[in-house]
Parts: sequence; structure tokens; C-alpha cells
Amino acid sequence: MIVVFTQDYLSELYEKGSTSDKKHRFQPNVVRGYQKGINYLKVVNKIEDLFPIKSLNYEVLTGDKKGISSIRANDKYRIEFIVDKENEMITVCNILELSNHYK
Repeated sequence: MIVVFTQDYLSELYEKGSTSDKKHRFQPNVVRGYQKGINYLKVVNKIEDLFPIKSLNYEVLTGDKKGISSIRANDKYRIEFIVDKENEMITVCNILELSNHYK
């Protein structure tokens, strides 16, 4: 699928492994998990291809995040994205620490 990023830091993090934005710094294991997750999103033909990959913990979010899906970068961070099945495009919105996602 085609993967696009809503913010520059998300693109930089994937392409370079770091960001120029000091607000969005992550540990190397988080960056590796993020890059791995984006690679999975790029190679799938349809979003359903992610379902059998248990380590990603694919889920469709509810509540105020309705319409957003997520996969895990690691056990503490998730990657949030919007799926446009019609155009076969995934828009990466955020990388979020799970301990903060209930706030």
C-alpha cells in the first residue's frame, strides 16, 4: 500500500531513524519497531494482510479515535494510521506511548 505521513517528524523517523525536532525523540528500539511497522504497512496489498501478524496487534480504535487503526511499534508504543481502502493508501498520523493514550 502507499504510505504517507501527516507530519514531517514521522517521515524523518522512518527514513533517517531520527528527527530534527527535539520534541519527538525516541529510544533506538522504538525507532526500529516504528520502521519495521511502516515496512509492514508498505508491503501489504490490503489491510487484512496484517491480521495474522500477531506481533503487530492490529486494532481499529473506538471512541474519540474512531476511524483510526493502530499497530504496535513495540510493547510500549503504537503507530496510529488511517486506512483509505479505495485508494490503497495509509496515512500515518502518530506514534504514541501506550501509557499516555488514556489521557
